[in-house]
Amino acid sequence: VQFVESGGGLVQPGGSLRLSCKASGFAFSTYVMSWYRQGPGKERELVANINSNGGSINYADSVKGRFTISRDNAKNTVYLQMNSLKAEDTAVYSCNARWLYQEYWGQGTQVTVSS
Repeated sequence: VQFVESGGGLVQPGGSLRLSCKASGFAFSTYVMSWYRQGPGKERELVANINSNGGSINYADSVKGRFTISRDNAKNTVYLQMNSLKAEDTAVYSCNARWLYQEYWGQGTQVTVSS
Protein backbone atom coordinates (compact mmCIF):
# COMPACT_ATOMS: atom_id res chain seq x y z
CA VAL A 1 0.00 0.00 0.00
CA GLN A 2 1.36 3.39 -0.97
CA PHE A 3 0.09 6.96 -0.92
CA VAL A 4 1.62 9.91 -2.74
CA GLU A 5 0.34 13.14 -1.24
CA SER A 6 1.01 16.49 -2.84
CA GLY A 7 -0.20 20.07 -2.99
CA GLY A 8 0.75 21.32 0.44
CA GLY A 9 2.80 24.44 1.05
CA LEU A 10 2.77 27.99 2.31
CA VAL A 11 -0.18 30.22 1.42
CA GLN A 12 -1.45 33.59 2.60
CA PRO A 13 -4.73 33.91 4.49
CA GLY A 14 -7.60 33.92 2.04
CA GLY A 15 -5.68 31.85 -0.46
CA SER A 16 -6.33 28.39 -1.90
CA LEU A 17 -4.58 25.05 -2.16
CA ARG A 18 -5.53 21.71 -3.69
CA LEU A 19 -4.25 18.58 -2.02
CA SER A 20 -4.00 15.28 -3.89
CA CYS A 21 -3.54 11.77 -2.56
CA LYS A 22 -2.80 9.08 -5.12
CA ALA A 23 -3.15 5.55 -3.76
CA SER A 24 -1.94 2.16 -4.90
CA GLY A 25 -1.80 -1.38 -3.58
CA PHE A 26 -5.42 -1.81 -2.57
CA ALA A 27 -8.93 -1.66 -4.09
CA PHE A 28 -9.24 2.13 -3.92
CA SER A 29 -12.76 2.31 -5.34
CA THR A 30 -14.07 0.18 -2.47
CA TYR A 31 -12.73 2.34 0.34
CA VAL A 32 -14.09 5.36 2.15
CA MET A 33 -11.47 8.07 1.73
CA SER A 34 -10.88 10.79 4.28
CA TRP A 35 -8.65 13.76 4.95
CA TYR A 36 -7.49 14.33 8.51
CA ARG A 37 -5.34 17.11 9.89
CA GLN A 38 -3.26 17.73 12.98
CA GLY A 39 -2.30 21.26 13.87
CA PRO A 40 0.53 22.27 16.20
CA GLY A 41 -0.37 21.28 19.75
CA LYS A 42 -3.72 19.89 18.65
CA GLU A 43 -5.24 16.45 18.32
CA ARG A 44 -5.85 14.94 14.92
CA GLU A 45 -9.27 15.77 13.52
CA LEU A 46 -11.38 14.59 10.63
CA VAL A 47 -11.63 17.26 7.93
CA ALA A 48 -13.82 15.49 5.36
CA ASN A 49 -14.70 12.08 4.04
CA ILE A 50 -16.27 10.64 0.90
CA ASN A 51 -17.77 7.23 0.35
CA SER A 52 -16.74 4.80 -2.36
CA ASN A 53 -18.86 6.25 -5.18
CA GLY A 54 -18.79 9.87 -4.04
CA GLY A 55 -22.47 9.90 -3.18
CA SER A 56 -21.99 10.66 0.51
CA ILE A 57 -19.72 13.40 1.79
CA ASN A 58 -19.18 14.82 5.26
CA TYR A 59 -17.25 17.87 6.45
CA ALA A 60 -16.08 19.18 9.78
CA ASP A 61 -18.06 22.26 10.76
CA SER A 62 -14.87 24.33 10.72
CA VAL A 63 -14.35 23.79 6.97
CA LYS A 64 -17.91 23.65 5.61
CA GLY A 65 -18.38 26.02 2.70
CA ARG A 66 -14.62 26.43 2.22
CA PHE A 67 -13.26 22.94 1.51
CA THR A 68 -14.40 20.39 -1.08
CA ILE A 69 -13.45 16.71 -1.10
CA SER A 70 -13.68 14.69 -4.31
CA ARG A 71 -12.33 11.48 -5.76
CA ASP A 72 -11.47 9.99 -9.12
CA ASN A 73 -11.65 6.22 -8.88
CA ALA A 74 -10.15 5.82 -12.36
CA LYS A 75 -7.03 7.59 -11.10
CA ASN A 76 -7.07 6.14 -7.57
CA THR A 77 -6.89 9.69 -6.27
CA VAL A 78 -8.71 11.73 -3.65
CA TYR A 79 -8.56 15.53 -3.61
CA LEU A 80 -9.15 18.30 -1.12
CA GLN A 81 -9.80 21.75 -2.56
CA MET A 82 -9.22 24.33 0.18
CA ASN A 83 -10.41 27.90 -0.33
CA SER A 84 -10.52 30.96 1.94
CA LEU A 85 -7.75 29.50 4.04
CA LYS A 86 -7.26 30.75 7.58
CA ALA A 87 -4.31 30.64 9.95
CA GLU A 88 -6.12 28.01 12.00
CA ASP A 89 -6.09 25.67 8.97
CA THR A 90 -2.33 25.30 9.44
CA ALA A 91 -1.67 21.58 9.98
CA VAL A 92 -0.28 18.39 8.56
CA TYR A 93 -2.97 16.95 6.31
CA SER A 94 -3.11 13.17 5.84
CA CYS A 95 -5.29 10.99 3.68
CA ASN A 96 -6.90 7.88 5.10
CA ALA A 97 -8.49 4.85 3.48
CA ARG A 98 -10.97 2.70 5.39
CA TRP A 99 -13.08 -0.34 4.54
CA LEU A 100 -14.47 -2.69 7.16
CA TYR A 101 -11.49 -3.51 9.41
CA GLN A 102 -8.82 -2.32 6.97
CA GLU A 103 -7.33 1.13 7.38
CA TYR A 104 -4.37 2.82 5.74
CA TRP A 105 -2.73 6.23 6.24
CA GLY A 106 -0.73 8.54 4.05
CA GLN A 107 2.44 10.19 5.30
CA GLY A 108 0.96 13.68 5.43
CA THR A 109 1.63 17.00 3.74
CA GLN A 110 2.22 20.31 5.52
CA VAL A 111 -0.13 23.22 4.95
CA THR A 112 0.92 26.55 6.44
CA VAL A 113 -1.34 29.60 6.25
CA SER A 114 0.56 32.74 7.12
CA SER A 115 1.19 36.25 5.89
